[in-house]
Amino acid sequence: MAVHEVDVVIVGAGLAGLSAGLSFHRAGISCVVLEAGDEVGGRVRTDVVDGFRLDRGFQILNPAYPAIRRLVDVDALRLGKFWRAVRVADGDRLSLLGNPLDTPKAFRDVAARRHLSVKDLAALGALTVRAAAGPAQAIVRGEDRATLDELRRTGLSDRAIESVFRPFLSGVFLEDGLSTSSRFFRLVWRSFLSSAPSLPALGMGELPRQLARSIPSDGVRTGTPVEAIGNGRVRTAGGDVWNARAVVVATDGTTAAKLVEGVPEPSWNSVTTWYFAPPRSPLSEPVLLVDGQGGSILNTAVLTEVCPTYAPEGASLVSASTLGQLAEPEMRRTLTRLYRTDASSWPLVGRYEIPHALPAMPSPHDFRRSIRFGDTTYVCGDHRDSSSLQGALASGARTARAVARSLTGDRGEERP
Repeated sequence: MAVHEVDVVIVGAGLAGLSAGLSFHRAGISCVVLEAGDEVGGRVRTDVVDGFRLDRGFQILNPAYPAIRRLVDVDALRLGKFWRAVRVADGDRLSLLGNPLDTPKAFRDVAARRHLSVKDLAALGALTVRAAAGPAQAIVRGEDRATLDELRRTGLSDRAIESVFRPFLSGVFLEDGLSTSSRFFRLVWRSFLSSAPSLPALGMGELPRQLARSIPSDGVRTGTPVEAIGNGRVRTAGGDVWNARAVVVATDGTTAAKLVEGVPEPSWNSVTTWYFAPPRSPLSEPVLLVDGQGGSILNTAVLTEVCPTYAPEGASLVSASTLGQLAEPEMRRTLTRLYRTDASSWPLVGRYEIPHALPAMPSPHDFRRSIRFGDTTYVCGDHRDSSSLQGALASGARTARAVARSLTGDRGEERP
């Protein structure tokens, strides 16, 4: 057993823990990040299987997120971008819906008004103006309701909601009732207006790896599970003890609830993501494809149209995500219908069941939940903010600021 002394111990090297660690490092506060897994990233990980890059669950990065702009060298990620549009499969049609000024190819299908009427387009325009206008804090502090109620209040028709918005947003929220906070929906919509959803060339796991590289090499220790914390003291499964002036628990919400008394365990939204390697790309566009008929697949995309580096040279990679369990034959039949090509023999590269994918955010949702639990213990993560990359990164930075104030004797508000 070894005993260590440090200013701050961070438990968990997901995005929140790495954000906090980077903030401490920049402030000159000594810290160590202890991670139970064999690599940093938490739920944001990428596996390489036979040359294919498989993110653990369908994930995308929006470079417009404020925390991404503050903490990440976006250019170094070599992002591939999705179109800011969506393909809607409905019967014998694959309609492309998006802003024609951004995606000119969408003009024909938008003008055809198969899914969005003139009234829908006007309601969507008004929603877009409201989301883009003013500071983001105005949205966070505004009235909250379920996203479904918000969409109806904007004047969108049932047809538009059921064939476009429900299938698209179900893939964002990982729940198909659209009970998620309308505040969060407006923030997501605002981010889509600012920048295209993207993928790093080396997979989503490159995001936490970049953050970890910005922290001194001895500041992040993987393969180090923590058994107990309390009173500025952390004990690892290996028997080592870390004494610190503050402890930051940056694990997922379920683990945090076990380690820290008083932390509520969140409800979770789950997802299962499949990866296939068809012999050729079934859709030569970097776009999300959703089922306008409300089928079992949340969304699917040819990831190699976004980032060719997700597969060996000349190969294609298709992702498809579902909320519940889906037998492989049904998955293949649905992909065949959506892509209008035979998917029955596509090689299956990987399949990930993620029961704890995103903390649920039913309305009303508080974006600034308490982070202090005792004199020396703090908790951060997307379950204390919003269920997003932005929420995890922002929560880690917010907690680091609160700890720094405490260490210097400033007991002010723990607000940005």
